[in-house]
Amino acid sequence: MLSLSRYSFGVGDRFAHQARAQLRAFVLASEQNVDLVPVWNKSNREHTFIGTEPLSVLHAAQKAVKELNWKKPWHIDADHINLDTVERFLAPSDFFTIDVAHFIGQPPASADVDAFVSRHPELGKPESVRKTANKYLAAVKAAGEIYRHIASRKGEGNFITEVSMDETDAPQTPDELLVILAAIADEKIPIQTIAPKFTGRFNKGVDYVGDIAQFTKEFEDDLAAIAQAVREYGLPDNLKLSVHSGSDKFSIYEPIRQALQKTGAGLHLKTAGTTWLEELIGLAEAGGPGLELAKEIYREAYGHAEELCAPYASVIDIDYAKLPKPEAVANWTSEQYTGAMRHDQSNPLYDKGVRQLLHVGFKIAAKMGNRYLNMLDECEESISRNVTLNIYERHIKPLLIG
Repeated sequence: MLSLSRYSFGVGDRFAHQARAQLRAFVLASEQNVDLVPVWNKSNREHTFIGTEPLSVLHAAQKAVKELNWKKPWHIDADHINLDTVERFLAPSDFFTIDVAHFIGQPPASADVDAFVSRHPELGKPESVRKTANKYLAAVKAAGEIYRHIASRKGEGNFITEVSMDETDAPQTPDELLVILAAIADEKIPIQTIAPKFTGRFNKGVDYVGDIAQFTKEFEDDLAAIAQAVREYGLPDNLKLSVHSGSDKFSIYEPIRQALQKTGAGLHLKTAGTTWLEELIGLAEAGGPGLELAKEIYREAYGHAEELCAPYASVIDIDYAKLPKPEAVANWTSEQYTGAMRHDQSNPLYDKGVRQLLHVGFKIAAKMGNRYLNMLDECEESISRNVTLNIYERHIKPLLIG
């Protein structure tokens, strides 16, 4: 069976220009004896917005792997797919994030619930197990259907399976996670990562918002639930938590690192650094036409904020009244633009509202087409340096090196 290593990081590359710079961060980690696997991911929604095909992700990764002579494993993730969207990802992908969050709460067949409760007396009081099964069993059944469809096309053991339930309103408790894992085992889905929703807010591109002590306990209890499920239900030994972070959750990295060291558990982090934002930072840092294009993208994003933000309303938190006016940004220096955008909370110029708006503003750049892509090439040095540094210094080191 294709097996995912203990540590893996998901990296997105919306415009397929930064795979080499991203992989360079993993090379640096390898030089520090950190065994970390890159997983390039791009969702169907992002492909649709930008006008790309999943095969482009594979081609960009292959080119980077060849150029850097990367001999270790790497993967291509069909990110947040379902039966309606999986088809275009089947050929290029060897990692499938099966997203069944929208099935949570849908009523399963009562006979299925009865059978599950009867089959699993070890999970606790029948009324409690029944309540959880009523909430999650339909989602797990849907995951099983999607998994079997992929397996029928790619062959069992030829891909890595993740089940994602993070894009929902309420977090799953560790007790609920154990019930979910028991149901996944019943469906015979050989999952290697599971992505629950954690307590707190995981807004796009900014730090974690919530009670860190509560998150720490929840994370450790989830690790215990996974270990128990592996022992009791025969799930793969390398099953691990997947944290769909939205990038840059720096305040919880130390508790995660300590928990991994204490337990020996693995981790899949998705997404490890927002490369699109590092592209903007690199453009601004380059000055001249690069800076002017970055300012133009902000101006257009500001003018279309409502439509850009609507699909991401649950994972952004912007005080629109505090966003700088485009007329002010038009006069910014490179230092002011990069200071607002770079995720350094000690910098008084840092502006999490600007960062979140531009995080969801990639469609503005996509509409520019070759004009944007050509500028990426012109400013390649400053962009690639920022991409590599962001992934290695801000994500890999605090999570896995300390």
